[in-house]
Amino acid sequence: MIHLSQFQVQKLAQELRLTPQQILQSTILQLTTLALEARVIQELEQNPVLEETTPESASDSEEGGLNNEADNSGEDDINWDEILPQNDDYEAKEEFDPNRKTSHYIQPAPRSLVDYIFEQLKLHSLDADEEKIAAEIIWNLDDRGYLGLPVENIAFGLGLPENKVLRVLKEIQELDPPGLAARDLKECLLIQLEQIPDSADAKHIIEEYFDDFANHRYQNIMKAYGWDKNKMQAIQDMITKLNPRPGAALNMPDPNYIVPDLIVDKVGGEYIVEVNDSRVPELQISSSYLAMITNGAKVDTETKTYLKKKIDTAKWFIQAIQQRRITMIRVMKAIIARQRDFFEDTNKPLKPMILKDIAEDINMDISTISRVSNGKYVQLRSGIYELKFFFNEGIKDEDGEEISTRIIKEKLKELIEGEDKQKPLSDDQLSSLLKKDGYLVARRTVAKYREQLKMPVARLRRKV
Repeated sequence: MIHLSQFQVQKLAQELRLTPQQILQSTILQLTTLALEARVIQELEQNPVLEETTPESASDSEEGGLNNEADNSGEDDINWDEILPQNDDYEAKEEFDPNRKTSHYIQPAPRSLVDYIFEQLKLHSLDADEEKIAAEIIWNLDDRGYLGLPVENIAFGLGLPENKVLRVLKEIQELDPPGLAARDLKECLLIQLEQIPDSADAKHIIEEYFDDFANHRYQNIMKAYGWDKNKMQAIQDMITKLNPRPGAALNMPDPNYIVPDLIVDKVGGEYIVEVNDSRVPELQISSSYLAMITNGAKVDTETKTYLKKKIDTAKWFIQAIQQRRITMIRVMKAIIARQRDFFEDTNKPLKPMILKDIAEDINMDISTISRVSNGKYVQLRSGIYELKFFFNEGIKDEDGEEISTRIIKEKLKELIEGEDKQKPLSDDQLSSLLKKDGYLVARRTVAKYREQLKMPVARLRRKV
């Protein structure tokens, strides 16, 4: 009896596999300038044959120390044209000076919310148990300033009565900023209203009609209390001025400093593109290690194999950095060519342009254009822009001409901001108004653009 498992089945299939060089090139290409600087430092630490280029090593190379024919004889000769290929598109960058002095300014750390609360508690007389409770509450406040841990859990964890925890919580809630240590948005607003005179009506709304108020169902509230629009509007103004995130002001994130990856300047009517990586050291392969495998030195096979592997890795790394510069310059020049009007005058609108357009212009893959544009910035005379800023889809108008979606979003924002807030425009109405202006945009597209603009639906934009 023959089982099918005894037969071997052969299957012919095509499979795309990236070489280590291609993977490294893609990885280096998508790095920002700061990330590349860190990666170069890491590579210098991990690969012993890789070193920074110094003026001394450059002059030694020019004198023929590494390129001397006598030194490079034998079957292990290194082909420097393969290691550092010549490319007409490559532009030398500013020489990196390791001795250049840089200024470091020490900035005082901003005071945190926790520090601020503890400073205020120093003025209160708390016993040992109350101090433990206060510390537990304060350290469990989230970024908004809300208490995320149930009171009963704090009481159980400390082995103290729940009513004592509530007393300390009440004392903390009276500290600055108003609304601190609330357990939800409703309590946060009520704490703040306690400190505002003549706020009884507003407190009633939050306590009894919080859902109606949050969903802008003002008619229900006005009917329940017999108020007119003026009365409702005054209370709405009072509540909307409250801070729903009292702890956010003292929990500011660290500032994000942008280092442009590209610099574009106009010289003599032409735009010059420069890769801003002058702080990234220039690299070379160590002449000492090269000599060990090229000058007939007595090196065992295992060591020679290890060095050849490291030299190959170093060669690929140097090539990847050079290719990154070349690719980024080509992409930026292609963007300038398509968006020339904007570069001449930043008040002019951008033309519709997608990644595929640039990929076709410079005969590269779309994924390559995506890696170049993702997370990278360019410095112009008018300011710093993210490369993704220049890409936007287009929609044809009634005349068949393509219009940038950014223009349509600006028009949509203008319509929403200018609407009657008592009768806000629905997405259908916005679509009709856009069509009257020549922008053929469907209701679903309007909804998508409105969400991208972070504007709520008509019901939530309604005012009294």
